[in-house]
Amino acid sequence: MLMKDVVPSLAVLLACISMVDYADEESSSREVSEKLITQIDVSSWIPESLTVSPDRKRVAYTARVGDKFSAVVDGKQEKEYDNIHSLIFSPDSQQVAYVAEVDNKQFMVVDEKEGKRYDNIHSPTFSPNSKRVAYVAGADGKQFAIVNGREGDRYRDIREGSLIFSPHSRWVAYVVQVGSEWAIVFDRKREKKYDDVSSPRFSPDSRRLAHIARVGDKEFVVVNRKEGKEYNAIMPGTPIFSPDSQRMVYAARVDGKRFIVLDGKEGKQYDGIMGGTLVFSPDSKQLAYAAKVDRIWVVVVDGEESKQYYGARHLIFSPDSKQLAYVAGVGDKCFAVVGGKEQKLYDGIMGDSLVFSSDSQRFAYWARVGDEWSVVVDGKPGRKYHDVLSGGSIIFDSPDSLHYLNMKGNGIYLVEERIK
Repeated sequence: MLMKDVVPSLAVLLACISMVDYADEESSSREVSEKLITQIDVSSWIPESLTVSPDRKRVAYTARVGDKFSAVVDGKQEKEYDNIHSLIFSPDSQQVAYVAEVDNKQFMVVDEKEGKRYDNIHSPTFSPNSKRVAYVAGADGKQFAIVNGREGDRYRDIREGSLIFSPHSRWVAYVVQVGSEWAIVFDRKREKKYDDVSSPRFSPDSRRLAHIARVGDKEFVVVNRKEGKEYNAIMPGTPIFSPDSQRMVYAARVDGKRFIVLDGKEGKQYDGIMGGTLVFSPDSKQLAYAAKVDRIWVVVVDGEESKQYYGARHLIFSPDSKQLAYVAGVGDKCFAVVGGKEQKLYDGIMGDSLVFSSDSQRFAYWARVGDEWSVVVDGKPGRKYHDVLSGGSIIFDSPDSLHYLNMKGNGIYLVEERIK
């Protein structure tokens, strides 16, 4: 497999476990309404199966019904099967799909319609426009991709989780095993074989396809079949294209030092680069990432380093590209940094929840004090909750309104807030 040690393990990153003295009360400048979406039978549901739609307004999960299993979508129980896995919503949140099993055969179920049966199925995915479904199936000891019911060529193996659609939804790419080697299949055609390859990544305009390849003890990036410079290792999850598709970045390692390679040019060397932090601004002009200096982390924006922290993660730019926000830590406490300004300390912050409003004027996230969570908007916490759904996404519907899903008792609620 490709190298996974580009960034050392971060044992102390944002533990956020100690209590914080916090004097602010719940914000009184926000009107909150809650609507019950579904009531969960906690005696039968499979908690890890809970899936939330991209628009954060629908939920689905798998429930045990005797010795069978059923998908429950928005509170409605569907047909029972021997087993169910890989429950997903389409990008437009309108469709639900999952893999079902009967008599040791598996098949896709899309909006309650059953597909052809195979020995096994994995990696179901919708196209970005929600009009196509693809997945990997197995039969007679071989695996093959299926796109809208059409079976592709058969291979020894297709790497789970590698199947993706292009942004314009026309093409599919994935990783296949050929003998002892691996290759990318793009638009049903197999590319060059290597000792190993990473999952493919499309540019936003769908015109470029990139992946990492390994030959012996060297790794390099391949873009539209063109091989780049060799390094000891390339960071998994890269390369990353800018929103305008004109720029590309990845992180590499040579002799124990890590650095970015932006548009083919190597950047400053660091002791580590935090995986998942490389991010372009929406206007494609800026690049930010978290880098390690000795045991301390800094956020680097176009080569300029921030104040030092014990950790930095979940970097996002505002829609207008003028502000960068992230979660940082000092000691065992954590806080959000927005536009270079540190917000209040909390026991925990759900990094995946960081979000700007569309006009870039507001900023929100989930934060914890003790065992209570609340949505913080413009630095002010809101209504307190004891449970937060996995992911915890917050969606701004307008600059002055937002919504999210939350769980209270056995109920999942759509919570809508209006900022006065």
